[in-house]
Amino acid sequence: MADRKLTQRELGEVVWRACDSFRGAVDPTEYKNYILTMLFIKYLSDLYKDRKVEYEKRYGDNKERVKRALERERFRLPDTATFDYLYSKRDASDVGEIINKALEKIEDENKSKLEGVFRNIDFNSEAALGETKDRNRRLKNLLDDFADARLDLRPSVVGNRDIIGDVYEYLIGKFAADAGKKAGEFYTPPEVSILLAKLVDPQPGNRICDPACGSGSLLIRVGNEVGGDNFFLAGQESNGTTWSLARMNMFLHEMDAARIEWCDTITNPKLLEDDELMQFDVVVANPPFSLKKWGYDDVSEDRYRRFHRGLPPKSRGDYAFISHMVEIAHEMNGKVGVIVPHGVLFRSGAEGNIRQRLIEDNLLEAVIGLPAKLFFGTAIPAAILIFNKGRKPWADATNDRDQHVLFIDASRDYDDGTKQNRLRELDLEKIVTTFEDFIEVERYAHRASLEELEEAKFNLNIPRYVDTFEEEEEIDIPAVQSEILKIETELAEVQEEMADYLKELGLDE
Repeated sequence: MADRKLTQRELGEVVWRACDSFRGAVDPTEYKNYILTMLFIKYLSDLYKDRKVEYEKRYGDNKERVKRALERERFRLPDTATFDYLYSKRDASDVGEIINKALEKIEDENKSKLEGVFRNIDFNSEAALGETKDRNRRLKNLLDDFADARLDLRPSVVGNRDIIGDVYEYLIGKFAADAGKKAGEFYTPPEVSILLAKLVDPQPGNRICDPACGSGSLLIRVGNEVGGDNFFLAGQESNGTTWSLARMNMFLHEMDAARIEWCDTITNPKLLEDDELMQFDVVVANPPFSLKKWGYDDVSEDRYRRFHRGLPPKSRGDYAFISHMVEIAHEMNGKVGVIVPHGVLFRSGAEGNIRQRLIEDNLLEAVIGLPAKLFFGTAIPAAILIFNKGRKPWADATNDRDQHVLFIDASRDYDDGTKQNRLRELDLEKIVTTFEDFIEVERYAHRASLEELEEAKFNLNIPRYVDTFEEEEEIDIPAVQSEILKIETELAEVQEEMADYLKELGLDE
């Protein structure tokens, strides 16, 4: 290994090349689970190896003291579950089953933190990885790729950086780019996550929840925004394999105490206390856009009373997630940040009624329009809604912030990419500063009063409030006529010269 430590991107690229064993034969939404799980095993093994060497230096030949010290670590790793052991078995005819057993052992040794985390990942699956011969070849290649000397994840080599968590996030982003429309099920672009984290402004001691957490990236970003580790993270995810990725993601970021539940947030929420929904200081989510089968028939009589402002339409679940998020935010000061399609802002019917009730209760604080093509798998623009349960009722509101809803049109500020657009740091800063200062900015932000909202019949379509029209520069007609006359005169002179040249050449006939 070279003395120079590899960067997060370089390590990510080494792992990314391991995907070649699967490309063309396995769907990206499938092979990401195997790549990321193998990365997880490799990290545990390298970290454990470092710790073992450290204790052997400290305690010499006293194997019992080394063993006891290792048992007090964040996790335990049996000898037959290390990456080195699996690599030694790479030519075995049942290599897939050997890997599965290693995963079971890791779970058994770390029940409080990793129980069930690998239940949805089968390295011996014929349906996913092909018949025995092809499956064994792919798994052997995978183990060979991860044995690359450059992919040494020991802290003594890569340094005490949060590099493994960064590599994991980098890879999830690469998988999202390959996964097309399915990417939205497990990934929120990092710039959008950073923006949402800054808008909700989490504080030390906060309980933070993402009820549609995907791979956990957004939840981790919000936690990191606190600074330090004095916070509690909780999430819910309905897809089993994505839930597994979220659990591993939390562990790799040393957020072991995070509580991530595998469940349907709307029909079967599991983040409960005393048989009631847990309450949080901060709630964020990038829920599925306009989910059709969201559970309408199952929640018509919701035991948690989440839909007292109205039941969302059967064919669109956007306001089901919004209603859930608002209800689990602390009554006195809870904040909610949710990414939504623009239809949420103006659709009528049941959604219009719920939207009106939320506004009349003075819970909505801001509506922020984002550029198109920010999200993988869809070109449509989205918006961020910020709710604040600490706002006073309209009748009691005395400060500008409680007396208005801030509209920001940030749809024109971005880095124009070929496939995906990206929010730049200056774009993020502009949005956050405008929101924090709660100010009017010409053709960018407007503070709308209750009267304006009522006049618009509670339609939140951003162009109703932020006028981005720019008048065209007045045309100087006399100057234009003078320029045309000048051009016509020059053209006549050129044509006369051309006629003389043609006459000299005998081509004038």
